[in-house]
Amino acid sequence: MLRSTRGSRVRRSLNGSSQPSSPIPDDEPVVKTVTCGHPPPLLLHRGEVRELQPADPSPPLNLGMLVSDGYHVDLAPFHPGDQILLYTDGVTETRDRSGAFYPFAARIRSWSGEAPHQLLDHLHRDLIAYSGGELDDDIAVLVARRRLGS
Repeated sequence: MLRSTRGSRVRRSLNGSSQPSSPIPDDEPVVKTVTCGHPPPLLLHRGEVRELQPADPSPPLNLGMLVSDGYHVDLAPFHPGDQILLYTDGVTETRDRSGAFYPFAARIRSWSGEAPHQLLDHLHRDLIAYSGGELDDDIAVLVARRRLGS
């Protein structure tokens, strides 16, 4: 089930709620990531943008139990005010009229201090402008910000 929120769509969890079924742990200043074939997350920290390359990439979802012992979890510092972006390859594979790929990390740097919904608004408008209005692939982006004082 999907519902609209500020022009974006939020997928509801299986229990019908848009809230997580259990709280996200926030007891240490790290983010834990598992990369299963999607592009590496981007970490925004004090105006800097860093790709969180996996130390040991995991197999695609649902294949981990068949081809290996599971999934590798990476840790990265995640301080109050930091943001992490998870995205599909439709973002980075967006092309301009000359065929050049969208320079995601470079473009996102200028909006790194924005609130998540503003950052997503800037990104959406920029992708449409960059592509000349021709977005040919599915695009999904999630931005999570660690609360100040956490």
